[in-house]
Amino acid sequence: MSHKLPVVSGEDMVKFLVKQGFAVRRQTSRHIIVQKEWRVFSVPLHRELKKGTQIAILKQAGITVDDFKRHYR
Repeated sequence: MSHKLPVVSGEDMVKFLVKQGFAVRRQTSRHIIVQKEWRVFSVPLHRELKKGTQIAILKQAGITVDDFKRHYR
């Protein structure tokens, strides 16, 4: 499977993470803090997340790129 990621906004990424069992803890400025067990990280609320940012978020969430593409939308 290729590693080409879909264009995703920060808001869409948060919605995806919530479906994967993450909980929104709080918002600080333009970042949403999400948590699942011991994994806690922020997602910027940009109109379009850069590919490197998407990959970093998925890595922190413990989700592979292939799983993301398979389950997104």
